[in-house]
Amino acid sequence: MIAYLKKILSGQFEASLAMLEECVDKCPADHWNGKIAKYEFWHVAYHTLCCTDMYLSPSWEEFQPSEFHPLGMDELTNEFPSREFSRDEISTYLTHCRKKATATLAEETIDSLERPAEFHWLPSLSRGELHIYSIRHVMHHTGQLSAYLRRLDIDTDWVKSGWH
Repeated sequence: MIAYLKKILSGQFEASLAMLEECVDKCPADHWNGKIAKYEFWHVAYHTLCCTDMYLSPSWEEFQPSEFHPLGMDELTNEFPSREFSRDEISTYLTHCRKKATATLAEETIDSLERPAEFHWLPSLSRGELHIYSIRHVMHHTGQLSAYLRRLDIDTDWVKSGWH
C-alpha cells in the first residue's frame, strides 16, 4: 500500500510542478513583472516554490533556507521578497523543489505520513495530508499563472501525472 501511495503522491507532485514549470517557461520576458492580483508573475512563482520547499521539510523549525532565500527566514515571513528573481533563478529553484519532492516522498513511510505536519498554522494536518495540501497550493497558483498567460493567448498543457 505504501508503494502505491508514494507513487500517486509523486505523480501528482510531478504533474503540478511540471505545469508550473511550463508557465514559467512560457511567460514572455515583457510580462515577467505582469500583475497577478497585487503580485508580479515571478513573485507568484517564487512564493509557490518557497511554500513547496518548506512543506517538503520535516517541520517549520527544521526548514533550512537555501541560496534561494537571500534574507533567510525573513524571505518567507515577509510579504514581499527582498528582490526580483529572474526566470533562470526560478527555474533553478523549481528543479530544486522537484528533486526535493522526489527524495522526500521516497523516504516516507506509513508512520511518517500519519505523523502531524508540524507547521503551527496547520495544526490538524498529518504529513500525508500536507503533501496533498501542498499539491493543491501549487495548482492554485499555477492556475493563476496559466489564466494570466491565456489572456495573452498563450496556452498551457494539462499534465495528468508525472513529468511531461
